[in-house]
Amino acid sequence: MDSKSYKLFYFITGFAITFLVTKLVFVIFHFADDIVHLGRLFFSWLRPKQEIGSAVHEKINRLQFINQAGLLVSGFVFGSMIYGQIKGKYNFKVWRQNIPFPDLPEAFAGIKIVQLSDMHLGSFMDNSFDEVKEAIAKVNELEPDYIFFTGDLVNNYAYEAEPWIEIIASLKAKRGKYSILGNHDYSDYVPWKNPEEKKANIERLFEIHEEMGFKLLKNETAILEKDGQEIALVGVENWGKGFHQYGDLNKALEGLSETAFKILLSHDPTHFDQAVMGKTNIALTMSGHTHGMQMGIEIPSLGIKISPIQLRYKRWAGLYDINGQYLYVNRGFGFLGFPGRVGIYPEITLLELQKA
Repeated sequence: MDSKSYKLFYFITGFAITFLVTKLVFVIFHFADDIVHLGRLFFSWLRPKQEIGSAVHEKINRLQFINQAGLLVSGFVFGSMIYGQIKGKYNFKVWRQNIPFPDLPEAFAGIKIVQLSDMHLGSFMDNSFDEVKEAIAKVNELEPDYIFFTGDLVNNYAYEAEPWIEIIASLKAKRGKYSILGNHDYSDYVPWKNPEEKKANIERLFEIHEEMGFKLLKNETAILEKDGQEIALVGVENWGKGFHQYGDLNKALEGLSETAFKILLSHDPTHFDQAVMGKTNIALTMSGHTHGMQMGIEIPSLGIKISPIQLRYKRWAGLYDINGQYLYVNRGFGFLGFPGRVGIYPEITLLELQKA
């Protein structure tokens, strides 16, 4: 699909989703209006006529208020979704999190890790270069020791990443950049004429990771060394509930000491629930995949974090501590499907590991 076709596709998709969501909100208010109206008819049937006469005007005003409120809220939703498509998808937020570990090697205390996830470079248009460059500059300003990318570099095809190689390669990390694959990287969602084409596509994607300066981990472990001490960085291929499961955690852990401090990169957070939590001694798992559904409400100062995605994923954004095992779910860098972000903005994560 060429650039013009992509622009047309996303324009139509964005308009359709915006219209449907706005209409749904208005329908909900109309439904509430109908419920109130039916209730009024029922109670008017029970009461003597003289008791309801004085209240009719007030009740009509209440119904009018519901309709006006529906129009107001629908207008706000419509405006928010338009903003999300024009500006929200480039509103890159830095989320900072310090995490304490009692068994963290002393040499790694204060180590800074930037996590990026779900770039979906096939969704960005040619006129997005400046915005993406600004996001990359934000990362470099953090001066991370390591950069970890947790999957979904592209939507389906390796060529989607070609125009972005130089820009992503400009990411700077003092001690190294590591990456894994996400479910979209395997190009399982498009028809291929033959297996050889699909194989060539993913092999080219492997090369692009290298050209961008990332060490791609495929069910394997990289040993991170500092001042004679080590951390085991475990990277698995995609493993998600309801998705193709290429990941092999047991293979990735082969040969590792039971006492080694371990960080796991696994694209889908359901892997943590199914195979990590309470079943391994992995200290920190880093995932993405959910995008926070690219829509929701987050007000950290009030402890508010709401998105429709939580109907599908129990752990969908931010840090989770389950009996001393941590999971961090990145909200994603790019977008897919709906060409925007409303309330759940693209994320650059800065994790600082501390000795508890």
